[in-house]
Amino acid sequence: MRFTVYGRTDVGRKRTHNEDAFAIYEGDSLFVLADGMGGHASGEVASALAVESLGAFFRETAEDQEKTWPFKGSKKLNYEAGRLEVAVKLANQCIFETAKAKKGCENMGTTLVATYMDPHGSYIAHVGDSRVYRLRDGSLEQLTRDHSLLNDYLKTNRLTPEEIEAFPHKNVIVRALGMRANVEVDIAPIEPRVGDFYVLCSDGLSGMISDDEIAQVMQRDRSDLDLCSQSLIDEANENGGHDNVTVVLIRVDPNDPQAALQPDDTQDTAATVVDDD
Repeated sequence: MRFTVYGRTDVGRKRTHNEDAFAIYEGDSLFVLADGMGGHASGEVASALAVESLGAFFRETAEDQEKTWPFKGSKKLNYEAGRLEVAVKLANQCIFETAKAKKGCENMGTTLVATYMDPHGSYIAHVGDSRVYRLRDGSLEQLTRDHSLLNDYLKTNRLTPEEIEAFPHKNVIVRALGMRANVEVDIAPIEPRVGDFYVLCSDGLSGMISDDEIAQVMQRDRSDLDLCSQSLIDEANENGGHDNVTVVLIRVDPNDPQAALQPDDTQDTAATVVDDD
């Protein structure tokens, strides 16, 4: 399998600066998105630290597999899944310590979602309410569960769709990087197939357009990831654009380049952070 990857971020219609960040580490098959919080410049500091820390740890451990990890991975996880978990915990430590030491960064934090796609195993790491969706055989599935006050409430209470929409604190998250010295990381295996189409997104997308609308855009524009990313952001902005909007798209293509859906595999932004702010 081959992966075609593209990312884009936009400040939205209501915010004056962008606190989202993403990174595409093509050589490590690692794709990361973070949605910072804390106001002023601190949210963007936290999200940048998160994506940079993950990339650095993966690069160092790829070059030196004997490198001592700063945390122990869960005994329930294999090497690659444990490596991803430890990378996220290291990012949390970096953000937490920076928040304590740097003036103006107090109480900063960030969500994080990352996918690692490797022949030895593919995984999602997830903290907060940024999401991963997968479009497979025309059906969209959310692969992450928001770490939010609303989801905690739904564990013990039944709400109608109207009550969920009107829930007063539905955007409050209960887990994020930088909130505490330690963080619980959700790690889930995935099995990519040729034809799968994944989107990592901040809640600036998922909070502005429905899952059905996300699926329609992905289905319609899947052959052109540049267009697809812009279309998703445009839809979110047209619905209000209340937050920064960031997407990372991952399409699983056949090994034969002639059979791939996209004729032009050279996307300059495929290995860089795109900032349309």
